[in-house]
Amino acid sequence: MYRVRVRRVAFRLPALAALLVAALFILQSSSAEAKRRWRAEASTSASTPNLQEDINRNTIAIVSGNINGTYLSVAYDLSAVLDDGNNFRVLPMIGKGAAQNIRDVRYLKGVDLGIAQSDLLGYFRQTGELGALDERIVYVAKLFNEELHIIVRDGAGITSVDQLAGKRVNVSDAGSGTQLSAKFMFGLLGIKFEEVNMGQADAFEKLKTGEIDATILIAGKPAASMAKLKREDGYRILPVSYPKALQKDYLPAVLTSRDYPGLIEHGREVETLAIGAVLIAYNWPKDTDRYRRIAAFVERFFPKLAEFQKPPRHPKWRETNLAASLPGWTRVEAAEDWLRNRTTAQAPTREQFDSFVASKGASANASADERDRLFRDFLKWNEGRK
Repeated sequence: MYRVRVRRVAFRLPALAALLVAALFILQSSSAEAKRRWRAEASTSASTPNLQEDINRNTIAIVSGNINGTYLSVAYDLSAVLDDGNNFRVLPMIGKGAAQNIRDVRYLKGVDLGIAQSDLLGYFRQTGELGALDERIVYVAKLFNEELHIIVRDGAGITSVDQLAGKRVNVSDAGSGTQLSAKFMFGLLGIKFEEVNMGQADAFEKLKTGEIDATILIAGKPAASMAKLKREDGYRILPVSYPKALQKDYLPAVLTSRDYPGLIEHGREVETLAIGAVLIAYNWPKDTDRYRRIAAFVERFFPKLAEFQKPPRHPKWRETNLAASLPGWTRVEAAEDWLRNRTTAQAPTREQFDSFVASKGASANASADERDRLFRDFLKWNEGRK
């Protein structure tokens, strides 16, 4: 028995020795490889001693939206058009929506810019939950409009927004831009409904069975989540007028059969409202590095607007008018200076509106309702000119 064990041990010794040699070889090879990599990195660092500094100094971060939304596509376009190696770089960040984007620009370290619905700035100003927002947030430019979509059950008897009072209405997920905008908008209108929170796919099913009475979505048209909806399946878009209570924060808009061929008859359109999507920034002092980054972004972004309005960039860029202002809010000084020093497309002015009214033969003493109707027509006309 003893001899057998000795033979077995003797038999294993060469194998163990071979394994040990192989292990030593691997360790030596790994050490040699590590040394080679270290020398290469050291050589690169020696040839570009400021690379790390350049990357950090010339990168600007923008918080956007989720992978299915317009915001992330727009942020990616900014990166695709403006990136210039280590000289300048736009870093898009997936965000949680307009409301969280405002919070992130206000508080989150490393976030320079964000995209948000303009009315939510008014909402947070009203609630005061983010402090003195007027002193902390500035805007760079209005980007495009996001349309209000209210879907109801066809044949349910709801023909106007007022009739949503007391109804079960979905306003998308809790904390979303749609939810907060809907609360702000319907608060201005004095309409109270029973709030429900769920994603749009679930809401369309609940709407079909009558478990809810309407669902609200605020998104740039055409909204992907509504692409498969059809009127013959029991869905209808509720028209929304342009009451005076909303004219400070919203614009008139229309949804057409081209936008939603399954919901709107050919050649027809449905009135609704639009909310401006705006590019915002933290109000850094001019003598800071963070302000310098924002100024560098403006100097690269504003002159290249025409590039964003060509394929394959998102079609919403065609709505961008850099000179359009955001009433009640301050534009970052670098952007204001750029616009002041260069000729660019002008936003609609009071003089243009008066000329439009005169061209329609309307009396200067027209009623408020008549002038409101004319103003809606004027804004549509101005959009057509652009």
